Amino acid sequence: MGEEYILVFSKIEKKVLMKYFWYRVKKYGYINRERMIIKMNENNELLTYIYQNAKMGENSCTNLIKSLNGKDNKIKKVVEEELKGYEEFVKKALKLLKKHKIEEPKEKGVIADFMSKMGINMELMKDNSDARVADMLTKGFTMGNVDIQKKIDRFEKEVDKDILKLAKDLLEFGKKEIEVLKEYL
Repeated sequence: MGEEYILVFSKIEKKVLMKYFWYRVKKYGYINRERMIIKMNENNELLTYIYQNAKMGENSCTNLIKSLNGKDNKIKKVVEEELKGYEEFVKKALKLLKKHKIEEPKEKGVIADFMSKMGINMELMKDNSDARVADMLTKGFTMGNVDIQKKIDRFEKEVDKDILKLAKDLLEFGKKEIEVLKEYL
């Protein structure tokens, strides 16, 4: 005989579960409880990753702009545009988090932000040329693209379409920005 678990849900979570339960019953005439819970976890994991990735990009661009303040770098406008892009992804991710009744995830943390800020400042002290800034940003976008592609491949069949679309949009944003940055390398 299988193990039984007692799950405790908040009122909002119960409401979401019931809504999804009846949706599945209407659509398929049955419900696979394990599949429903797995899908909710996958939606949560991918959307949390998108939010944290966009927030980290937003913080890094903000720190980079502050570090470039007062310097004569032509790449500043590109970084400001990237910041706007990340801000849009943060807004869209927050909107989807609310829609799917997922709690707003915690950011990567003060230590990660501090390390990012220190790393940017250290690199710019050595060389603050546009080529060096473009190289730093390209490496960041490449790491982010590899990670988001792995998540897309892993969750493509399970997550809701709106979350998957946002993940793919974030990947395309990263690819597009790498192409823009190539002009400065």
